[in-house]
Amino acid sequence: MKDKQVEKLIKAEAKRQKSVINLIASENYVSKDVLEALGSILTNKYAEGYPGRRYYGGNTIIDKVELLAMERVLKLFKLKPAEWHVNVQPLSGSPANLAVYSALVPLGGKIMGMKLSSGGHLTHGQPVSMTGKIWKQVPFEVDAKTERLNYPELKKIAMKEKPDIIVCGFTAYPRFVDFKKFREIADACGAILMVDMSHFAGLVAGGVYPSPFKYADVVTTTTHKTLRSARSAMIFVRKDAREFNKKIDKVIIPGLQGGPHENQIAAVAVSMREAMSPAYKKYAKQVVKNAQTLAGELSKLGWRIVSGGTDSHLILVDTWMNGKGISGKDASDRLEKAGIIVNMNTIPQDPRGVMDPSGIRLGTPAETTRGKKEKDMIAIARKIDKVLRGKR
Repeated sequence: MKDKQVEKLIKAEAKRQKSVINLIASENYVSKDVLEALGSILTNKYAEGYPGRRYYGGNTIIDKVELLAMERVLKLFKLKPAEWHVNVQPLSGSPANLAVYSALVPLGGKIMGMKLSSGGHLTHGQPVSMTGKIWKQVPFEVDAKTERLNYPELKKIAMKEKPDIIVCGFTAYPRFVDFKKFREIADACGAILMVDMSHFAGLVAGGVYPSPFKYADVVTTTTHKTLRSARSAMIFVRKDAREFNKKIDKVIIPGLQGGPHENQIAAVAVSMREAMSPAYKKYAKQVVKNAQTLAGELSKLGWRIVSGGTDSHLILVDTWMNGKGISGKDASDRLEKAGIIVNMNTIPQDPRGVMDPSGIRLGTPAETTRGKKEKDMIAIARKIDKVLRGKR
């Protein structure tokens, strides 16, 4: 690289990534093939529009790239093209969710979504997000005692508020979601059911997390978390008389975006092929085994695990309210100095602020990609315990 300043920074980041234990639940490591597609000459091409309907010429090959990505995505999640449409152009998860609301929810309408402190995402209608400024959030939270979803209570809220759309998804909820119950709630109150599976998409693909596709009207996901792809997003839309797929496509382009990043889309196509392999299925199973082992060992060491454990790739650890008196930010800072990367995170009924909450979030996708197994998770848990307790 001729730009030595940027080259130096890239090498420094590569060194940092190799030298730490990465427990960020939303991060992963892509293959060399994915990186090659991401850095390919496809980045040179403008391709506004969709395959066969572009605003620019010269897209014969690009059309094939995008169609291949769409084909592989549907195949990976065992979806029939006659029943499901997928848009692979969203640049990331937040604009993907914004596109769905823009297409399907009237301005000022109601989005029923999980509260941030219970594990919801900013784009599920939180007041600080544009999704909470354009639309009104109808918040729901986990049960105060079990720290799990309380479906009868969710139904009461939905029947009272009559939201336009119910968002079933999370950024920090470690348990399985009962999509059938969410479907029943949506039907009872007349709402659209959207599932944001950004965190657990790879686990669905690997067969270790329930699939939402039997019950959802719309499914959104990022691609760079458990799905282990380039940073991008996708929107799946059930094909029916409501023609949601056409409405959402129109919002993506020309409504919100211009030319799609076809190098990203090619990288997604590569990773979808990787995710169809038997090796990936083993990986997904190991991600969950590792998370459950890590949670179990931390619990044995005296740390309170929110909801009592995990069904997925992520774990919430209470560092403050369990008598330890360590804020999430302090815990994160201490661990980073020791070479363990986590993120501070709110926990249910959190008495502290978002920027210095009562817990930390841990995840196992990245370290599982590196080959870590249960015995490694036990060692990591013990190291976390020593660092947070100030032991040498």
